[in-house]
Amino acid sequence: MRVASVLLRHRPLLAGAGLLAFAGLLAVQHSPVSNGVAAGDLPALSMAEAQEADAATGSLLLDLVEPEHGEGGSEAELAALLAGLGLEFEPAGFYSEGEHLYRVFGDEAALTALQARLQGHPLVEVVEPELMFGLIDMPDGGSIASDAITADAITADPEASDPEANKRQRERFVPDDPWFARQWHMEMIHTPEAWKITGGKGTIVAVIDTGVAWKDMPGTAKQVPDLAGTAFTHGATFVSGALPDGLDDHLHGTHVAGTIAQTTHNALGVAGVAYESTIMPLKVLAGDGRGSVPGIANAIRYAADHGAQVINMSLGGPLPSAVLGKAVAYAHSKGVTVVCAAGNEKRSRVGYPAGHDGAVAVAAVDGTGVRSWYSNWGKDLDISAPGGDTRADKNGDGFPDGVLQNTIGLQNPMQSDYMWLQGTSMASPHAAGVAALVVSRGITNPDEVERILKRTATHPNNVEWDKEYGAGVVDALAAVDASAESYAPERAGIAGLLGLLGLASLGATGLVTRRARFAAGASMIAGAGLAAGAFGCAPLAYHLAGVTGSVAAFGSPLVLSALIPVLLTLLLLSVRPLRGLLVGLNLGYAAMLLHGAIVLPTLVSGVPGGPGIDRLWLAANALLALALARRTARVQS
Repeated sequence: MRVASVLLRHRPLLAGAGLLAFAGLLAVQHSPVSNGVAAGDLPALSMAEAQEADAATGSLLLDLVEPEHGEGGSEAELAALLAGLGLEFEPAGFYSEGEHLYRVFGDEAALTALQARLQGHPLVEVVEPELMFGLIDMPDGGSIASDAITADAITADPEASDPEANKRQRERFVPDDPWFARQWHMEMIHTPEAWKITGGKGTIVAVIDTGVAWKDMPGTAKQVPDLAGTAFTHGATFVSGALPDGLDDHLHGTHVAGTIAQTTHNALGVAGVAYESTIMPLKVLAGDGRGSVPGIANAIRYAADHGAQVINMSLGGPLPSAVLGKAVAYAHSKGVTVVCAAGNEKRSRVGYPAGHDGAVAVAAVDGTGVRSWYSNWGKDLDISAPGGDTRADKNGDGFPDGVLQNTIGLQNPMQSDYMWLQGTSMASPHAAGVAALVVSRGITNPDEVERILKRTATHPNNVEWDKEYGAGVVDALAAVDASAESYAPERAGIAGLLGLLGLASLGATGLVTRRARFAAGASMIAGAGLAAGAFGCAPLAYHLAGVTGSVAAFGSPLVLSALIPVLLTLLLLSVRPLRGLLVGLNLGYAAMLLHGAIVLPTLVSGVPGGPGIDRLWLAANALLALALARRTARVQS
């Protein structure tokens, strides 16, 4: 009895210690874990190395220090750096004014000497060879086109399309697209079950690739039929002399976009992972499948500045670029989940940009869930997804085990067909599509999106991570479930600890024990607090997102604040029977907001300053909600 009495007397102190310990545990569990390399940690790449890899343009990229980070950034200062060398320079894209990125060209020996002289210069952030990236060719030298097989003779298989044929424990949505039964890759990641919950509505996915056949351009390009019902934002092109508005003149980018958001349940063709999401088509690769690093970096920044929540890049090269790494880091800091193909060189090293810090590197598996023969792997790998194998028919359906989507004819944007392709280029958009489904559930912090993708992946070796598969094969259903359910116990635990800390210290618990008539009220307080702590304002956020058609509603600073508890307290405080419920409601909001400050699953939109300011905003509002609970409890007494 004496021990119990001591524990009861020091309950607020114990609750406070428990809250700190619990908060620390959550912070560790949700801390960002990156397998990539930060731009600042990349070794300097020489002109000779770039040329040896057949990836150099012959020019240097010079990224000057931005004015807010010190003196620098002007063309006059750049001209002074180049004085007497006989070299010329030009802005490297329309973002160069903000980034002060320039292309320097001229004599090779002079460029090599300039790079050596400017390493570590106080006015220079990056000096590196300009690289060419492109589509990731197959290791036998075959291009992506050689692995494309038209599907004009495909016939629907009613038995395979029957939802009862592959009945799972969870309820499924099987679309009426006649060739969906041939998309083994959608079944592998459990999209039919995930679609009963969300189709990715409100999420914007930027496809940075060869472009997308997303609209008609009379006499030049046509929209492919199975994208007619897909939502698009206006596209942009970052390759000089190429088709405008992000239009495709290869075939790769349209196929990738189809995997993410092919028009689904339209009685035509095939389906897409996040078919209700919106595609932002950004063309960085020309019709030959090649493009320069500045164009890709500019497109990444454009996507981040124009509302994209997910970026897919099924492109790359073997060499790293600090300019590209900085662009990936910029997008990540703006709340964008960047998903990239790991590469098809069947080597134990992930390519770039997949290997950069802030990027989710995706390897490919075949129709049996085994790592595809061509896929890269290694220490920087994050996750795997279906990439297929067009040389096999392991499921015995009479068709190649490639990834089937609608796209244009090879370098012919006036024609279209359904094609099987293989590669990590095909795996990456599966993961990007699942990321879009997660974001549509209100998880907008890219670190949390990546954590959910990894935690819910199915690993063939039953381990947490290895170099072969990363965290395992992405699972759409498990990821969507985790987006709604994984935080409930954490919020409930915080609510309980806050109740002990904030209310017991006021004597509210003593009030309850002394007055039996408040026993029911105490139960109501605890129940309301746990319920609000578990679910927070998610129902309201989901409703707002459905009305606005944008996941930005999840992160509204009005929703993620103490505004609703304040208004309800002002309205209902005078109603004595509801005061206990108000205590619970305020306690629950305090738990939800404090959980957000620790874990930050949802970034706060419209609040400048980045994640750090978001956490302060949430913590301040959590304290306000807790103060309201304290005040209401005092009035109750």
